[in-house]
Amino acid sequence: MTTRCKFKCDSVTIMAPSGGKAPRNVVLTPVVSADPGSENKKFWDYTPSGKLEFTWINDQVSFQPGQEYYLDIQEAK
Repeated sequence: MTTRCKFKCDSVTIMAPSGGKAPRNVVLTPVVSADPGSENKKFWDYTPSGKLEFTWINDQVSFQPGQEYYLDIQEAK
């Protein structure tokens, strides 16, 4: 079973290089909306608060502050 969440990137902080790559600290929080017809309101009803913070080294994918992202979560087997 997969659960879909919608988060907004709050910040990306470039850290000191490690092994030739510059890690980025990424902070995401759930989207919010008071508009009953918006997609964000539907997501906010089920995820009204939270925070996802991680360090990212992959240069092929970048997170942009202010941009919204879907997060699909499924059990690891």
